[in-house]
Amino acid sequence: MKFRIGYRTLKTALGTAISIIIAQYLGFENFVSAGILTILCIQVTKKRSLQASWHRFLACIIAMAFSALFFQGIAYHPIVIGLLLLFFIPTVVMFGAKEGVVSSSVIIMHIYSAEKVTGEVLLNELGIITIGIGVALIMNLYMPSVDNKLEEYQRGIEANYKRIFLEIAQYLKNQDSSWDGRELTETARLIEKAKALAIQDVENHFLRDENLYYQYFKIREKQFEIIERVLPSITSIPKHVEQANIVAEFVELLSKGIHPGNTVLFYLEKLMRMKTEFENMELPKTREEFEARAALLHFVNEMEQFLLLKRSFKGLKTSKDKSEAAVTN
Repeated sequence: MKFRIGYRTLKTALGTAISIIIAQYLGFENFVSAGILTILCIQVTKKRSLQASWHRFLACIIAMAFSALFFQGIAYHPIVIGLLLLFFIPTVVMFGAKEGVVSSSVIIMHIYSAEKVTGEVLLNELGIITIGIGVALIMNLYMPSVDNKLEEYQRGIEANYKRIFLEIAQYLKNQDSSWDGRELTETARLIEKAKALAIQDVENHFLRDENLYYQYFKIREKQFEIIERVLPSITSIPKHVEQANIVAEFVELLSKGIHPGNTVLFYLEKLMRMKTEFENMELPKTREEFEARAALLHFVNEMEQFLLLKRSFKGLKTSKDKSEAAVTN
């Protein structure tokens, strides 16, 4: 089993130690709790970390208010803790801060153990909260770039698309059915992983609701749905017809232009010319020929949708493509 320490683990370990050191140095009681808050607030992304921090801060402030109300108003007794939680938890959930229930319960226990609610006790708890959450936010300011990984997913998906189109072309030419379809399952897996990582990248930029990579992978996902939809009709063509060779040549050309950029006009124009050529051909003489040509026309129409999806995308500039221009689809 491979042992690996991730950057989040390192930040958590370092941040926890720093929180405890600061809280202890400043003389706060229960200073270890600052480290616990840091652990809870360091998240996968900046946005999640900020949300977790806010929820825990809000829950802790509510906990302090409830502690003063119940303990001072009733008594410092275990039954009162249960009664307090009975009202406290629904209140925190109502304010949308349910993530902070556990950490704020620790604050309640601190006040219960102190058996008094004074300005000094409340300032002590506020100091622990501020240090724990503040250190977590500072540690989460650094997030490593995921662009290289996103590019890797992009290249993997495009390589699979090329292979799929070449296999379709081979089948259209000579009904070669030796392909095992491995690229289909692999592409579905890559798209899901790529979308998840692109969302994570968005959450690391507060002023960004969506990024080009996420749009790109969403388009590839929709294109992949088209590929999966047309494969059964292509593989069930009952007879080889002349039009199959023409479509195969187009698909081969299409496979060479799979690229993260966006210049689909070339392929759309070629596809339109191909459809016009089909219309001017002699009508089918047999039912099998009719069914074969109908399946091919359906495939061509779906390829038109495949290209139109990409036309709405302004294109990616990867590290490899920044100084190059290419005809793309």
